[in-house]
Amino acid sequence: MNWVSGVVLYIIIWWTALFAILPIGTRPVARADDATGWRGAPERPRMLMKMLVTTAVSAVIWLGAYWVIASDYLSFRDGFLAG
Repeated sequence: MNWVSGVVLYIIIWWTALFAILPIGTRPVARADDATGWRGAPERPRMLMKMLVTTAVSAVIWLGAYWVIASDYLSFRDGFLAG
């Protein structure tokens, strides 16, 4: 895998992990809006903490994906159609 493919793979993993981590630990606003009745965004979204956790989780997943791609453990080059 070249470095461009590695960066693209990391970005895709990062965004997927972010959307999986975003709802963790959110609490809705205690009192609904009087005009609309909607509760809206969470009181404390803690985005910096969630972005740091997303970065760490993404790095671990990316390292696993890199290992699988770089090793011969899973190879499509020597498949049953090769020969």
